[in-house]
Amino acid sequence: MATQNLKRGDGLPPAMTRLVKELARLPGIGEKTASRLAFNLLNRPRDQVIALAESLLEMKERVVLCSQCFGLSDNPRCGICGDPEREHDVICVVEGPADLMAIERARTFGGVYHVLHGAIAPLDGIGPDDLKMNELLARLSGEGAVREVIIATNATVEGEATAHYIARALKPLGVKATRLARGLPAGGDLEYSDSATLTSALNGRREL
Repeated sequence: MATQNLKRGDGLPPAMTRLVKELARLPGIGEKTASRLAFNLLNRPRDQVIALAESLLEMKERVVLCSQCFGLSDNPRCGICGDPEREHDVICVVEGPADLMAIERARTFGGVYHVLHGAIAPLDGIGPDDLKMNELLARLSGEGAVREVIIATNATVEGEATAHYIARALKPLGVKATRLARGLPAGGDLEYSDSATLTSALNGRREL
């Protein structure tokens, strides 16, 4: 009997296979995790699945970048930029929307933001013109005095390069530039801290 070439699949109906493939495109989700999510959705009530699908479509259709700070918004201008109670003369510069959200969760900052959407990374071919850097300088050169720019880029090689670039660009404008302090985490022990963290903590010490 002749050997037949059988087309082997994954044992899933085509609709499930397509869903697994689409979920696996998301960052941090492999094929196994995508399969678990697909089976979870399959076992959920229909109304919950419809609500999820509708929320995804609504997000894609309505969420845009704020025309001023370039954070996420469902209006041309986000709620933070449009809030008269915020300190509009203090701008906190962050790399991405997730960083903005992290600072907002702390509920200690009352100024406004500017989202760069990345950091300077020459090895990856990312320069200042690939970020929202020109837009930041335009905000500082426009009407309305800005008394301080808080540089809150990440403590990485790329983040530090971006911070130094911004600081140099601000000098001719006469705008005060500050950098987020870095040091020991709350509840942390000295013996478990690395040398870079200890150095930052010592350099950023303050009087009690």
